[in-house]
Order: sequence, then C-alpha cells, then structure tokens
Amino acid sequence: MEIFATGLNYKTAPVEIREKLAIPEDKLPDILEKINQIPSVFESCILSTCNRVEIYGVTDSPEEAYTDILKILSSYSGLKIDELKKYIFLYTDKDAIKHIFQVSSSLDSMVIGEPQIVCQFKDSFTRAREFKTVKHIMTRLFDKAMNVSKKIRTSTGISRRAVSISYAAIELAKKIFGDLSDKNVLLLGAGEMAELAARHLASAGVRHIFVSNRTFEKAVQLADEFGGSAIRFNKLFEFLPEADIIIVSTGAKEPILRKEHFKEIDRIRQGKPVFIIDISVPRNVADDVNDIENVFLYNIDDLKMVVDRNLEERKIAAESAKILIDEEVAKFDRWLKQLRVNPVIAKIRHTADEIREAQLERLFNSMPYLNEKERENIDLAVRAIINKLLHRPTMYIKDRATKENSEFYVEMFEEMFSPKWDLRKQFSGKPSKKGRKSEK
Repeated sequence: MEIFATGLNYKTAPVEIREKLAIPEDKLPDILEKINQIPSVFESCILSTCNRVEIYGVTDSPEEAYTDILKILSSYSGLKIDELKKYIFLYTDKDAIKHIFQVSSSLDSMVIGEPQIVCQFKDSFTRAREFKTVKHIMTRLFDKAMNVSKKIRTSTGISRRAVSISYAAIELAKKIFGDLSDKNVLLLGAGEMAELAARHLASAGVRHIFVSNRTFEKAVQLADEFGGSAIRFNKLFEFLPEADIIIVSTGAKEPILRKEHFKEIDRIRQGKPVFIIDISVPRNVADDVNDIENVFLYNIDDLKMVVDRNLEERKIAAESAKILIDEEVAKFDRWLKQLRVNPVIAKIRHTADEIREAQLERLFNSMPYLNEKERENIDLAVRAIINKLLHRPTMYIKDRATKENSEFYVEMFEEMFSPKWDLRKQFSGKPSKKGRKSEK
C-alpha cells in the first residue's frame, strides 16, 4: 500500500484551469464516490480551495490510480486528458506524505503561514470521513498532519507575523496602544480593505467602530455588520476627536484629512494619541498631519515594509519547519512500512497459537488429574515462552521492513515459518525399509 497525492494548485496551473476543476460542496460526494470506486484506490480525500484541487489517498498502484483519476477529472471539468496532464502532479510514498504535511502546515500556501488552509484541510478530512472514504491509514495520516501543523505553528511562530496590509495595520495599532478594548475606531471608506480592517479590529475587541463613506448606505451596511455606527460624510470632522484609531481607505484623488483638521485635536483629547493608517492609493491623508503632537501617521508603504519584513521572517521560520517535517515524514514512513509486515506477523503468531493449543491439548489429555488453576498456569507459561521466542524475530522484521530490499527480508521471514519446513508432516508412519543396505 502506498500514499499518493495528485491534483493541481496555484504552482502548477493558472486560475482559469483551477476554476474548471474546483469542486463545490454539493459535487464533492459524487466525485469522492467515483474516486473510491477505482479498483486500485482503497482510501481517498479531496481538498478543494481557490488555490488547489488535490486528491490524497491509499493505493496499491499509483499509476493506475492516477490514470483513472485523470479520467474522472476530465469528465467533470470538460478538459481533455492530454490537456489536464500538463497541470496535474503525482506524488507517491515519502514525497506524497511530505506534500500533505506541507499543505496542512501552510508551507505550500501562496502566503506562507496563512491560517485558513488549516481549517480547510481539517474540513476536507471531516467530509471524507462522513462519506466513509477514509479508513485506518488515512485517519492516521491526517491526525499526524494536523499534529505536525500545530507543532510548527507553536514552535516556529510562523503564523504570528502579519503579512496582509490590513492585519499589519492592526498589529501596529497594538504596538502603540497595547490593549485595544477601550479604543474607538473610525473607518473612512467602506470598500474591501476597510471591511477587512474592520474584521481584524472586531477580532481585537475594540470598543466601537464608526464608519463614514460618501455613499451613506454603504457606511450603514458595513457598520451594521460589526455593530458599529454610520456617520454621514459631511459630519466626518466632528467625530475626529472621538477616534483613537483612524483607518482611511477611499478612492479620492487628493488628501481628505489635512493638518488643519487636527489643529485642536491634542487639546480636545488631552494628549491621548491618535493612530492614523492611510491605506489609500493615492494617499488621502496629508504628510504634514504627522507633525502634530501625539498624532501617528502611517501610509501603505510603511505597512508594506512591515509586511515584507514579516514575510522574510516567515521564510526563515519555514526553513525550521521543513526540518521538522522531514523528521515527521520519516517517522510516518517507518510506521507505514512496518504496517505492511503486520499481516505476516499476525499469521505467524496465529500458527504459534495453533501449535500451543494442540500441544496443550495433548498434555492435558495425558494428565487428566490437573485442576483448572494448574492448567491455566501452564497455559500462561507456554504463552510467555512463545512471546519471548517471537519477540526478537518480530522486532527484527519490523526494522528490516523500513530498510532497502525489505521485500526480500519479509519473504525470508515468512518462508522461515512456512509449514513446508515441518518435515514431520511430510511422512506418515515409519520410513520404509525397502532399499536399505544390510547392516551385516
């Protein structure tokens, strides 16, 4: 049995191809069922996100599984098999295990360390388990993958550093204020960047969010989503002293906030700092606003420097994570290879038990005076002898199963305990005297 990983992602296929292969929630059961009906596939799971569509599973013939999966994906997407082959990868054995661990740990993500993939990865396995397409091996693999992911996040801190402009802005605010729970926020603009910033701020537990936008209805909509308040654009400047954090993200072609708008702010706020983040392009806050005492202005380039620095730190953390993944891949590969010899070991132990039962039956028949306790003690002693005799060869073959030429050692081990070497069973009665030389 081998682990395999096949599919496509942002590294191997452009978005127009990924779109055709994307598998929505309602189509997942049908595709999973078709993959699990492939004769060479014993377990399977599908991870479908905006950046990847990947199938993980267990097979006894990776090439056959790959060929049949190509047919299923071709039928689903409408793309010809020859076209799909340009984008679909196939990893097997250690390479497949390593890839799965890297995906679950977000080391294979477009943004290294992004947390969304962890939930998506977990959900993909949950769905596969609901549809009963994963069993013992894949369950063990996914449990290990999630364990590796958690270990990497806690030991390297790869997810702690902000790598989005909006999140970097909130991280800067925390550095200035520390706790944000008693801070008021003013969002100037109600676009995508403002919404993302609002989500991060709500997660940080700010006291209140005010939203102002030229289109008042959009301000109301965004404010309602986060339990905030909408402010009409022409009333904006009246609310500036109320805001501890101001995030500006509009489509204006020139500065909206100027130095004169803040000239009384330090007196009104009694020296409490104001943190302004201008993520607009072109900039919507005049540079000289930063000259005002207790006003801290950052623009998108300042935030980009933070993001770039954090990305570099994530890359350094990723190198440490790769070492950890290599160790975990080796451990899982060892377990998987040892798993392959378990049927042989079970067969030999079953044979040993049959011999034990037969010998004890003969012994107890010849010693009918033994009571139940005495028979039980003899049985336990014989079991202990068998276990001790089989322990070393069992450990030996488990170790050899992880080495090169493992098939040779497994076959030799099985052959060693084969019934054909029980020569006593090959003869019935005493050997014939015919053809014997005279002893005279």
